[in-house]
Amino acid sequence: MLRFTDFIIDCPDPMALGAFYAEVTGRPLKADSTDFWAAIAFGETDLAFYKVDEYRAPTWPEDEHPKQFHLDFEVDGFAAEQERVTALGATLKQEFVNDEGYGWQVYTDPVGHPFCLCRNRGYDWS
Repeated sequence: MLRFTDFIIDCPDPMALGAFYAEVTGRPLKADSTDFWAAIAFGETDLAFYKVDEYRAPTWPEDEHPKQFHLDFEVDGFAAEQERVTALGATLKQEFVNDEGYGWQVYTDPVGHPFCLCRNRGYDWS
């Protein structure tokens, strides 16, 4: 039986990037996190951060060194979450939000991994 257990993100400092995503998601780092491997539990699956000594950040949305993944987070509204994640160290790269306030914003985390804040009309994520 196959079971999805981890989504692993390469980075130069697992504890620092793990702390960033712990603040973004409101979930704690797992107690056994280390300087080489840190993780946040989401049910049976962990969002994990693995130390890579010669880490190179993706340049997405440019194509020179494209993304290998990105994370989407659904939000109720953009303004408060944009202020919160940028205060934590995220950088807003592009915005695709319509006049009604629906769409997505592309960010990078403190070491350059892309993620999006999304707001979709009428979609129930529960």
